[in-house]
Amino acid sequence: MTVPQGVLDRLVARVRAAAPRLPAAGPEGTAADRPAGGTRLVVVDGPAGSGKSTLAAQLAEALPAQVVHMDDLYDGWSGLAAGVERLHEQVLAPLARGEDGRYERYDWGTGRYAEWHDVPRAEYLVVEGCGAGDPRVDDLCALLVWVETDDALRLTRGLARDGEDARGHWKAWMAAENALYAAHRTARRADVRLDGWGRVTWPAHGI
Repeated sequence: MTVPQGVLDRLVARVRAAAPRLPAAGPEGTAADRPAGGTRLVVVDGPAGSGKSTLAAQLAEALPAQVVHMDDLYDGWSGLAAGVERLHEQVLAPLARGEDGRYERYDWGTGRYAEWHDVPRAEYLVVEGCGAGDPRVDDLCALLVWVETDDALRLTRGLARDGEDARGHWKAWMAAENALYAAHRTARRADVRLDGWGRVTWPAHGI
């Protein structure tokens, strides 16, 4: 999925016009801390294989912004819930205190945690991945975007990337994310919803 330029432009304009909800610095911050006006957080959520990563890359280039990928936070195929907790503990909670975030990347190939990545305070930050739109982001993010497409296309995309041997993992993951999204009501809470081709499906009047 590539989001059409007109849709991308409207998303970027909305983010830039929003008030930052993550502080510039904590109580002990100094004038040298950055950014002066705080951080505008953009969250891109939706089922696996729907096109979140592509949209996040487009937003990152246009804003510009660092991207945190939830795939780096899950500890394997059964790590959806744990990845959501690690996002808040290692990245969003520190940023909400006016501190830099820092997370340890999970290496799917070795099945172990690898290097640490810094998430410094900046004007913009994009977080993308399944579960990123946990209700705790409601008071933190400038924009919550939901991306979805039909299950058959998602599975086709996923197996093209991960191989046919991953079919069982994909089926289990899809069941887990369905349960999570039912509990979080993420699609209903989103500011904007897109389909798998980058078209706006809500709000009806456009962005």
